[in-house]
Amino acid sequence: MLTQDLHYELPNDLIAQSPADKRDKSRLLLFERSTQSISHHYFNEFPKLLPSNLSIFRNDVSVLKARIFGKRPSGGQVECLLLSPDSPAENTWRCLLKPGGKTAKSGTFRLENEYSATVLKSLPSGEYLIRFELFKDQDPASLAQRIGSLPLPPYVRRPANQEDENRYQTVYADRTKCSAVAAPTAGLHFTPEILDALKKNGHSMYDLTLSVGLGTFRPVETERIEDHPMHGEKYFLPLETKTILRNPEIKKMAIGTTCVRAIEHYLGTQDTNPTQSTEAEADLFIRPPYHFRGVDHLLTNFHLPGSTLMCLVGSFLTQDESSGITLLKRIYQEAIEKNYRFFSFGDAMLII
Repeated sequence: MLTQDLHYELPNDLIAQSPADKRDKSRLLLFERSTQSISHHYFNEFPKLLPSNLSIFRNDVSVLKARIFGKRPSGGQVECLLLSPDSPAENTWRCLLKPGGKTAKSGTFRLENEYSATVLKSLPSGEYLIRFELFKDQDPASLAQRIGSLPLPPYVRRPANQEDENRYQTVYADRTKCSAVAAPTAGLHFTPEILDALKKNGHSMYDLTLSVGLGTFRPVETERIEDHPMHGEKYFLPLETKTILRNPEIKKMAIGTTCVRAIEHYLGTQDTNPTQSTEAEADLFIRPPYHFRGVDHLLTNFHLPGSTLMCLVGSFLTQDESSGITLLKRIYQEAIEKNYRFFSFGDAMLII
């Protein structure tokens, strides 16, 4: 399949720059695969639209305030985005730097009375290996949580504000699991009231943790989709979650593509410790045709043209077939005509 098949035209004014006034006032497009039908709703209707007795899986990761600032020895400004720990004992992290070349050449940057950073290596991925000397904090993540700002997606053309610290986190985010540099955005629509309604309706909720990385925003740049090198993201599955996933009799719904990646990677590998929790790295590239092992229904947002997430959702629309991308683009076209809002702060799509 050619990467150009993943592209579609999206008016700039449909790229959501802020969330809906209330989480559950976002719009919800429902696609029913059995009838190939589309209907339009608001997210507060979500509990009424589901099949009965589902096990629902959600990503409880929270977003790190990963963007920190400093200065080079010359006085020039540096923006550093913490991505993932490389050697936690030495406070060494993989980071993005802006400006990258100038900062790498200078070798160091710092923020007075807060930290000093040394650029150890430029990596082929465009990332940098940075070692931090911290004056007040135990580790770089603690520093970032104290003085950093949320790393909003690149298509949000404004700086993060105080409100984003609430609205760019899910209501069920575990603040002790602060390891993502992007939110699991399908979960942003939920409110405590909707979660209560789901439980009252007989659904069960199960948590997993996948540390969402910047790879989620990276487009497929190879000519053929199959040649794209898939990024990996670390995940954690509690034993209770694993037990439900391993039961083929239970109907399962994933809140977002991050849950799908963790679930499908886990079920596609041998579990050598079935009586314990699992920590692993999901580097699975889901693309048509694909057979899903552990997801029967999917809630997701509207994704970027040319992205691997379009491959995943297209695969889910027509399981085991190659026609899903064409169908997904047809659904997206109707969403565009109906003025749905796209991407992280945008509206949602439910596939049953």
